[in-house]
Amino acid sequence: MRVLGIESSSLVASVALVTDDILTAEYTVDFKKTHSQTLLPMLDEIVKLLELDMDTIDAIAVAGGPGSFTGLRIGAATAKGLGLALKKPLVHVPTVDAMAYNMWGAEGLICPIMDAKRSQVYTGLYHTRDGLEVVMEQQPMDMRELAGLLNEKGERVIFLGDGVPVYKDIIREMLTVPHAFAPAQMNRQRAASVAALGMNAILDAEGCHGVRVVTAAEFTPDYLRKPQAERQREAEQSARGAAAKLPGDY
Repeated sequence: MRVLGIESSSLVASVALVTDDILTAEYTVDFKKTHSQTLLPMLDEIVKLLELDMDTIDAIAVAGGPGSFTGLRIGAATAKGLGLALKKPLVHVPTVDAMAYNMWGAEGLICPIMDAKRSQVYTGLYHTRDGLEVVMEQQPMDMRELAGLLNEKGERVIFLGDGVPVYKDIIREMLTVPHAFAPAQMNRQRAASVAALGMNAILDAEGCHGVRVVTAAEFTPDYLRKPQAERQREAEQSARGAAAKLPGDY
């Protein structure tokens, strides 16, 4: 079985091909270029190097959010276009689940943190000793609230994600439990983990919490919260509404 993985939920752009239990190819770039510039050229390079017939792919696994709104939309559009053209199913893989899967076999509580701005992170909690066990589903959370929750759980924690350099000081200040930070080869999103979880979902639909197989037409990203521009507009509208009220209106 062959599963193509696409990851575009953050600054990282990554494409991978998993064939049965082998990572056949992976191309990952963490640099300041838009995914519209990187994803298709990376995929084209893999296809050329492997002399890959795209019709032999069984499914396309995609990081389905949360993450960058623009990045997720580009990844979704790329995957949907391929899925429709090739008549292949898509596998919706939660972004934070796939990040945690980087740490397969690690001891302790796995805590990916993606910087969501304004002291918030996209996060989830996992055990990966025997696969992927979801302890807390992915969600947005205040970083200090997360630190308090981790202290309550009392387990050793391994952090990874682009939120680590942003919130490392808060982690060191607030955490009372033992903790560590994942090394460079594990600490960002990887399409290989997306593809591997996608394959698991196809082979064992009951054993992959949150991962789901859909048609290309059905696939939509999970943003978990509204875009910044929409939140800003709602805040401005609310402020204007409050300012327009007269004292007698209260």
